[in-house]
Amino acid sequence: MPGISTSAIHGDQSLNRVQDVVPPINVTTTFRYPDDPADIVPASDYLNDEWDPSVATPIYSRIGHPNSTRVEAILSKLNGGEAVVYNSGLSAFFAAIMHFNPKVVAIGDGYHGCHGILNLLNRNYNIKVVNLDQLDQLSKGDLIHIETPENPYSLVHDINYYVSKAKEIGAYTLVDATFAPPPLSYPFDFGVDMIMHSATKYFGGHSDLLAGALITKDHNTKVQLAKDRIVLGTNIANLEAYLLLRSLRTYELRIKQQSDSATKIVTYLHDHQDSYKSLKVIHHSSLQKDDFVATQMVGGHSPVFSIELDDEEKAKSLPSKLKFFQHATSLGGVESLIEWRAVTDPHARKTLLRVSVGIENVEDLIADLDRALRE
Repeated sequence: MPGISTSAIHGDQSLNRVQDVVPPINVTTTFRYPDDPADIVPASDYLNDEWDPSVATPIYSRIGHPNSTRVEAILSKLNGGEAVVYNSGLSAFFAAIMHFNPKVVAIGDGYHGCHGILNLLNRNYNIKVVNLDQLDQLSKGDLIHIETPENPYSLVHDINYYVSKAKEIGAYTLVDATFAPPPLSYPFDFGVDMIMHSATKYFGGHSDLLAGALITKDHNTKVQLAKDRIVLGTNIANLEAYLLLRSLRTYELRIKQQSDSATKIVTYLHDHQDSYKSLKVIHHSSLQKDDFVATQMVGGHSPVFSIELDDEEKAKSLPSKLKFFQHATSLGGVESLIEWRAVTDPHARKTLLRVSVGIENVEDLIADLDRALRE
């Protein structure tokens, strides 16, 4: 089986439509029907169970278009399943909730946007939301949503434990692996029902696109998700699909360096923590002692870590002292970012800073943080 970089560059090769080495940007929203009337398919044929809009002859870009199909081909190979791509990570999460249609969802702390969607569904449809330690409140058909590593602390959850519990209950498992995409982790190895990614982050990798993805092992589920996406109106746009395709070509090089650099930075800060009067806590999967961490994080640790300082004002001012870490939200880009997390997360502690490590020279990043923390 080809490696990640090979699949990222050649995984969509069978879908070439022109002689260009780089696929063109398809800006059209609508496509001409075939000239031969015999090749024109009536809409009634789309109602059959086998029709997959994501790979069908393009008709309208909300249904599918050449670059969305190419992106899905590559993401399928990288994740070991069948991918459906969306216009954001939150669109992917919402699509998963619509597909599973649970009455109760168990979820950890994780990304506040997912909690926001569940709050809307609770308000309008009485979907119940419980914590991951309240699985006794789930019944058959309900959902366990596991973000691992979990935002913003890069806390790794034991996937095998939750899959076992879900099977006992008859519930489903959805894993958000945004913080540890392949080759860092492979949630399907533990029997999860579906994987979710905010492709904006490491798959996109350049802070210039929004995208999300769901991956399933079941072909019928993939087809249903693609059909649901038509009426949800959440297919990835033409230009963003092109940008994501571009990003995937260098994906493995980026994720490996970002993971290695983050672990080196965390190790340095941990080893020198006594030298920093204000640094109280470092959160990262490499510091987590649970046995299952090594089993899940087979390719390295998350490129994201968090630190807590002893004072709110110090935490708020630290980003302005840094040269190579830009003070901005999001993560996964080639540039290193640091965020006083309270700016975007209303539940974040005021002393918390989230760090997303880019692809700069790791010694430069270490020196930058070391100097700022000593001031």
